[in-house]
Amino acid sequence: MSYLDHIKACNNANFSRYARFRIGDAPLGAVRSDFAAALIGLGPDFIRDENGEYGFAPDVKTLAQRNDVLHRATTTLCEQGVIKHLHGEKFDIRASLSHEPLCQLDRFAMPYFGCRSWGVHMNGYVRKADGIYMWIAKRSPNKPTYPGMLDNMVAGGQPAGLGFLENMIKECGEEADIPPSVARDLQAVGTVSYLYETQEGLKPDVMLNYDLELPADFEPRCADGEVERFDLLPLGEVAEIVRNGFEFKFNSALVVIDFLIRQGYLTADNEPDYDDLVTGLHRGIHH
Repeated sequence: MSYLDHIKACNNANFSRYARFRIGDAPLGAVRSDFAAALIGLGPDFIRDENGEYGFAPDVKTLAQRNDVLHRATTTLCEQGVIKHLHGEKFDIRASLSHEPLCQLDRFAMPYFGCRSWGVHMNGYVRKADGIYMWIAKRSPNKPTYPGMLDNMVAGGQPAGLGFLENMIKECGEEADIPPSVARDLQAVGTVSYLYETQEGLKPDVMLNYDLELPADFEPRCADGEVERFDLLPLGEVAEIVRNGFEFKFNSALVVIDFLIRQGYLTADNEPDYDDLVTGLHRGIHH
């Protein structure tokens, strides 16, 4: 296999299965026909328009009204078994970072509506005499999502009400016991985006990525039980793990590939898919 296989795996969406979900005039989501039918079956809060697209009823106009409708809808659909389960943490739905949130939705319900989620991921690394080493997390076997898979040192979804850096610092403390005095050296290094389809629906997600160079004597600690262990591995070993299989959580592999490119480990001279990798890490969400 190749690095490019990870890009392809994260961009597996088949849009022929979806209809747009609009909030006002903006197409901010996409729903499959079975979920759309369940939404309409809840009552008059959701409508299907003459173009076959879905959205809120005209009288559901404000953030508070949308939040109330979404809370009742997701609770009922979870009770009906249409939505497998709910998380309890809310994510913002917005047209772009420059727009105010239009509503908030439970993070586990986001794929059903096909709305974009944001997240934060961190490459923790150490410079040694023989090169760069990366701290790699192995997810707990008890995690409900992607148990036992390899992951970036620290990562998390972006909950409503927090800034991105604020959230990244919080996750550093919770997941790896990195104190704020160390986390303040976090470097924002860009984004990775993809269009991933799951059993639940569509994930047109964007991850905001950070690098953190850690002291050689720093030892992360599994603080919240989400990580089984942390391993400090040479960059070349991490690269081989990504290139040769799917041991990493699907989107975390993209964050590693981005790091390999930015560190000059992957170049146009040594990687035949270099151009496709660079462009493939930044998939637009419009369809």
